[in-house]
Amino acid sequence: MNAHKRHQIFARLREHTPKPTTELAWTTPFELLTAVLLSAQATDVGVNKACARLFPVANTPQAILALGLDGLKEHIRTIGLYNTKAENLMKTCRMLVEQHGGEVPQTRADLEALPGVGRKTANVILNTAFGQPTIAVDTHIFRVSNRTRIATGKNVVEVEQKLLRHVPREFRRDAHHWLILHGRYTCLARKPRCGSCVIEDLCEFPDKLDIA
Repeated sequence: MNAHKRHQIFARLREHTPKPTTELAWTTPFELLTAVLLSAQATDVGVNKACARLFPVANTPQAILALGLDGLKEHIRTIGLYNTKAENLMKTCRMLVEQHGGEVPQTRADLEALPGVGRKTANVILNTAFGQPTIAVDTHIFRVSNRTRIATGKNVVEVEQKLLRHVPREFRRDAHHWLILHGRYTCLARKPRCGSCVIEDLCEFPDKLDIA
């Protein structure tokens, strides 16, 4: 895929969704960090429901610590793997208070040092909370990037590196959200909705389906 075609793809995605953002509900960097930590193997809808119960009671590291592990579990027990997630969130809150003055750090190294925070989560926080042009590659982005040929790779790190190299600078900040939304609602895993895809004529996927 050439640079001109990539530019056209992202221009159309921008036209279709001018102001893309995460579907997780948040108002502060810590709320976003909490939501992302809780989102592994869970739906955004389920996480948002749990956070709607949790955040009015505790939406700072200090408040989570005051809530205690058992209290935290009560608020998030509807989410899968809530025991492990609660333990990681408590450890993260403790580190935020002790090492970062209760604030979410803005560097990859500091974020990835937090329990339960890997490269993908760090990229989400850096991009969505702090506006850095990072691209967090999840299953949707991995599929869309390889299928369209925007950025091919055998693993998420390879795809991420190619996206950062090939996505035009003007689109880089929002590319993460455009690709996720496209994979979630149009370029579906089993039956991609090629018939209603805004980039169908630019996509290089050889097995397109006429599904709207």
